[in-house]
Amino acid sequence: MIICKTPLRISLFGGGTDFPVWFKKNKGMTISFTINKYCYLSLRTLPNLFPFKYRLRYFVNETSNSLNGIKHPSIKAVLKKYHRSQDGLEIVHSSDIPGLSGLGSSSAFTISMLNLIHRYNGIDITKKELVKKCINIEHNILKESSGFQDQYACAYGGLNLIHYDKKKIKISNLKIKKKNLNHLISNSILVYSGIQRKSELIERDKIKNITKNNYRLDKILEITGKAKKILESNSNYSIRSIAYLLNESWKFKRELSKFVSNSKIDQLYNFGLKNGAIGGKLLGAGGGGYVLFLTENKQKQKKLITRLKKNVYFKFSVDQEGSKIL
Repeated sequence: MIICKTPLRISLFGGGTDFPVWFKKNKGMTISFTINKYCYLSLRTLPNLFPFKYRLRYFVNETSNSLNGIKHPSIKAVLKKYHRSQDGLEIVHSSDIPGLSGLGSSSAFTISMLNLIHRYNGIDITKKELVKKCINIEHNILKESSGFQDQYACAYGGLNLIHYDKKKIKISNLKIKKKNLNHLISNSILVYSGIQRKSELIERDKIKNITKNNYRLDKILEITGKAKKILESNSNYSIRSIAYLLNESWKFKRELSKFVSNSKIDQLYNFGLKNGAIGGKLLGAGGGGYVLFLTENKQKQKKLITRLKKNVYFKFSVDQEGSKIL
C-alpha cells in the first residue's frame, strides 16, 4: 500500500489573477500558504478475488470493472492516462477537512493521485512535474474552470509567492521573518460558513466576466504587491496593515461574481469584525467554505472564539513540505 499526504492551502492575496485567461494578457501574483490539514490518499493492488477490478472509497463507495466505468472524474482521468499495468486497484480517500470548503481540496486530491500512480509505476516525479501534470488533468482533460495557484501550493507547500505571465510561472518562498510569520499565524483563525459549494459555477462566471472585471483584478494585483512589501519588510510589518489589505481584497473579490458572497457569508464576515477580528476574507472561489479572520492579539482572538459559540472554527500551523509519499 502506498499513501500520499497533501496539504490544503490558504490563499491570502491575488486570487483571480492566477486565471490563465487573465495572466496570458496581464500579469498575475498570488500569496498563499499550506496548512497542517491534509488530504490522504492510499493506493494498493486489489487482489483478483473480487467481482470487480477497481474499488474506490471517497464520500461514496464505488466499484467498477473498467476505467471507463469509474465515476470519480479525477481518479478516472489520472488512471486512464497513467495506469500502466493490468492490475486492479483500491483507492481510499480521507481528509482532515470536508471537501467543497475553499481550501484547495480538489487540487490536493489530484496532486495526490498523480503522486501515487507515479510511485506505483516506479517513477520519481518532481514537484514541478506534479504541477504541470495536475494542470493538464484539470484544465485540458476535465475542462475545469480554475486558476493555477492551488496546484503549485499543494505540491510545493510552505508560504509562497507565485508570479504569472504568458511566458512563465515562477514560484518562490515569501521572504518573511520567522517571528512575523508566527505572529500572523497565531492571530489567524478559520471559521466555517456552514455552506458547502461547488466552485465550478462561480469560477466559470468570473471567467465569463473577466473583461468587465479588469479594474477589480488590477486592484487585487496592486493589493497583493502592497501585501508582499509589508510581509517581507524587516521594520514595517504590521498585522493591522495586512488586515486592512485583506479587507480591501475581499471587497474587490466579492464583486468578481454575484455568486461569490451571500447574506449568510456577509453576516459572518460582519460578525467577525464586530467581535474581535480586524480583517477577514472568504477563501476559495466563494459561495461558502471558510472565512479567514485576523485579530490584533490573542485577547481579541479569545473574544472572537467566545462569541462564535456553536460556529465551527480551527487554528492551524504552516505545512512546509507539500505533497509527499509516506
